[in-house]
Amino acid sequence: MGSRFGPPCKVRQCSECEGDTEFYCNTCEHDLCLLCKERHVIDLDTIYHDVVIYREKFEYITKQETCERHPGMFYQKYCHSCKISICSHCVEHGHYDIQDIRTAYKTNRQEHSEIIHNIRSETLYNSSCVLAGIKSDIKHCHTEICNNQSKMLIKAQKLRNLKDTVMCDIKIRRKRLIQSLQQQKKHLSNIVNFEHRAEQLANRPLKFIMLQKTIHVHKLMDTPSLKKIALVCLIEEINVENVTDLLAKIQIIETGKRQVRNECLLKLMSTPVLHRCVKLLGKIHVFHISGVTPDRVWISDGDNFILINSEGDILHHVTDVPSVWGQHTVNLTGDLIYIDRDGNIIKLSKDNRTKSTLIKKTESWIPRCIYSSHLNGDLLIGMWSYNTGVITRYNDLRYHKQTMRKDNKGQELYSDPIYISENRNGDVIVSDIGSGAVVVTESGGRHRFSYTGHPSGSWLSPRGICSDALSHILVCDFITDTIHMLDSDGHFLLQILTRLQGINVQMGLSYDDKSHLLWVGLSFGEKKVRVYRYIERYDYLQYITSQSKIDI
Repeated sequence: MGSRFGPPCKVRQCSECEGDTEFYCNTCEHDLCLLCKERHVIDLDTIYHDVVIYREKFEYITKQETCERHPGMFYQKYCHSCKISICSHCVEHGHYDIQDIRTAYKTNRQEHSEIIHNIRSETLYNSSCVLAGIKSDIKHCHTEICNNQSKMLIKAQKLRNLKDTVMCDIKIRRKRLIQSLQQQKKHLSNIVNFEHRAEQLANRPLKFIMLQKTIHVHKLMDTPSLKKIALVCLIEEINVENVTDLLAKIQIIETGKRQVRNECLLKLMSTPVLHRCVKLLGKIHVFHISGVTPDRVWISDGDNFILINSEGDILHHVTDVPSVWGQHTVNLTGDLIYIDRDGNIIKLSKDNRTKSTLIKKTESWIPRCIYSSHLNGDLLIGMWSYNTGVITRYNDLRYHKQTMRKDNKGQELYSDPIYISENRNGDVIVSDIGSGAVVVTESGGRHRFSYTGHPSGSWLSPRGICSDALSHILVCDFITDTIHMLDSDGHFLLQILTRLQGINVQMGLSYDDKSHLLWVGLSFGEKKVRVYRYIERYDYLQYITSQSKIDI
């Protein structure tokens, strides 16, 4: 570039392609162009990376905004009490809760990071997928509308013709009715006159006989017929069923907001990939896992409930609890709900500071497992008593809603339920160690199926159980050290994890709906939690780009 335009400048290129850098990932320290940034924030492996505009890498704010109350002055501080930016002349705010505007920006951005991540990785991605579907619909939309308009016009004309026919028929029959009424009035008048003259001649027989000869009595006896006029008479000329059919076919259907199903957004990978291996300190056996966030889970070790992060650091623990089976869960607000040693249902707040008793133990049933529904907040509790099991459901107000115990034939469904979960369609999934089966019922309690292993009739010893975003059911088999994957109807699909992937004596399972990672707890000396990815996203951005080229 010549001296006329100054010295040449070099544009920093994207780390993934030859595009110009517009964004920067603080997590993996990569420069990103716009397209690579969009791929970066929707890729499940980098979905929670901290991606910012490139200038924020240097904590540089280019635009200084003018104070609305003091023209000519720029915002320099932020008042947390008033939630507004202030300049040096805004003295009414004092010196309390005042922070440098750059620091306040970073703090607020950190507080809303989850919302930003959700918009970038979920909202915009789903909107792009919906848009792709809308574009394909637009091609057929005009033709469909024209066809429907033509059909509606034909039906409207038929209804108009029927209406005109009815109105014309009513006018004719009304005229006939008026004529019939006039004849009736005249006939009634003749009868009255005859009766009057007959009464006057009752004492004069000769004249009375003469009167009978001069008057045609039969005319008085034959009353003119009164023709009925009503809607019923139209049935002979108009087919009412046809009118009903025409009106019934005119319907307004509320379709709601267009959404993309997970089956269109996600797909199974050919082979599960080990995402991370979390090493645990001490003699810890992982019997159960309940996810709190994508990087925090509660685990059971046989004596305690322990809250760990993705690095294996212990953040909190609950002692004196029976933690062999699925005896804890996390609700929609992040609170831990668990069964204590006395059989009571306890809730520990998300900040791990407040405990409260939700449900007290009954005399006859021993709680064995618990699950908080992510669909409606209900609490599902699996209980045992003398080789018989039962599932009870409580709503979020702790009122008993339902008891599931027997199938349609009156047979006991459960023997000893030790793990419980829920599928996306509302099915209740129970790992029953007593019967050696995965027992699945509808949300209303109707028995759907029981899975006893593959091939059919083989022996299954089920442990940890969960479902994923594609409504697959995952269950640990204690006998073969494998994890079976079933479809939502109970058909065996595959053994997704086996000893070949390093799985040995696994017990706990937890699927995270946000990161789509599977946490697998290993017991008896392993002291590890393995985190796998076996679901990935479709590359819809590439699909949309290809569709745009086709349209052009």
